[in-house]
Amino acid sequence: MEDRPAGQRVHDFFEVSPGFSPDEAMLEAERCLQCKKPKCVNGCPVCIDIPAFIAEIALGNFRNAAVIIKADNMLPAVCGRVCPQETQCEGECILSGKEKPILIGSLERFIADWERAHGTSVPEKQASTGHHVAVVGSGPAGLTAAAELSRLGHKVTLFESLHEAGGVLMYGIPEFRLPKEIVRAEVEQVLAMGVEIRLNHLAGRSITVPELQKFDAVFLATGAGLPSFMGIPGEQLNGVYSANEFLTRVNFMHADQFPVFDTPVKKGSRVVVAGGGNVAMDAARVARRLGSKVTLVYRRREEDLPARIDEVTHAKEEGVEILTCASPIRVIGESCVTGVECVQMEMCTPDETGRPAARPVDGSSFIIDADMFIEAIGQGPNPLLISEIKGLARAKKGNVKVDGEGKTSVPRIFAAGDVATGAATVIWAMGSAKTAARAIDRMLRED
Repeated sequence: MEDRPAGQRVHDFFEVSPGFSPDEAMLEAERCLQCKKPKCVNGCPVCIDIPAFIAEIALGNFRNAAVIIKADNMLPAVCGRVCPQETQCEGECILSGKEKPILIGSLERFIADWERAHGTSVPEKQASTGHHVAVVGSGPAGLTAAAELSRLGHKVTLFESLHEAGGVLMYGIPEFRLPKEIVRAEVEQVLAMGVEIRLNHLAGRSITVPELQKFDAVFLATGAGLPSFMGIPGEQLNGVYSANEFLTRVNFMHADQFPVFDTPVKKGSRVVVAGGGNVAMDAARVARRLGSKVTLVYRRREEDLPARIDEVTHAKEEGVEILTCASPIRVIGESCVTGVECVQMEMCTPDETGRPAARPVDGSSFIIDADMFIEAIGQGPNPLLISEIKGLARAKKGNVKVDGEGKTSVPRIFAAGDVATGAATVIWAMGSAKTAARAIDRMLRED
């Protein structure tokens, strides 16, 4: 697939790639070797039968391919766009060592888009068990658990604090990577399975913890929406944003269309973004589309960037300057941001992640002129609900402690996704949610 020209796409929020045509999808699917022991399936956190759906695409049986995918994944259009396939299914493809791996993610996206255009269907549900499960949070983990539990025959009520479902899929990922109409369509498919959703319900407030515990089981999927900050001087200045706030204002609250929508965001002439993950790349690329000159500052080397390679490549093509081996130490200004002071970093011995530990170089500070500073250095679970559940064990970083099946320290309460693991990928949240949903099902059937 060819991307749209960078000079064109940097001025809009349309998708970077138009996706496969039917002929292109069939041609790509024909490359699949249909391995007897497909490693690609082992690389998929939700265990889609990848060879089976690709075989149907090669034959032009797109409807059958959709049925196969949705037996294991009710968010295929989302996953086809934002999953890090290069380190998962495609990374395990046997062709990756000889030539290009099969573009599994692009094929999944094609099938999801084709089905949406030609009429969708949902998997058959098992007979009702009579049990009622509360799912808190409608991001990827909550939607996955709700769909799986409903498919297994349980009644599901999904509680969402915001006015629209989707969680981080709606407010955290830019339109040009994940169009909101795609998210809405896949949410509708989950609801079509009989899931009841209650919007504008803040668990712990609109519905209390004792009320939640009246359900037969509770699944926590409240994500990691509490931003981390560097703790450097000047963070209180006007023009300093967390990436969470910046992306939410633009993605979910239409700040890019101010004053049509009354949600302003500062459109800096020179923006500095701190961080190196996908969220940092998203923030930098959104700022570019708002007309800013953008410098992304990352404390390690370029090869250590945790963001997907495609996202780094797209950011560079769109004019984002990536400054590596540097770290902000102060935001400059009196009431508003006028600059960001940084220091050069040198690489030392590897840390627990295997990457070199970064250490400041004495006397190496320098200043980048800026009128806006965005911090994208991570986020953790919002403590509002989980701090009110008595006996709920939590780790040092505030995330909920769970076992391998998503069980928490409180009976009948399960958790998965970012609230349990800390900030991770969409597909890992979905995979852990699917595991927890099946554990809930086993528990309820043993009652």
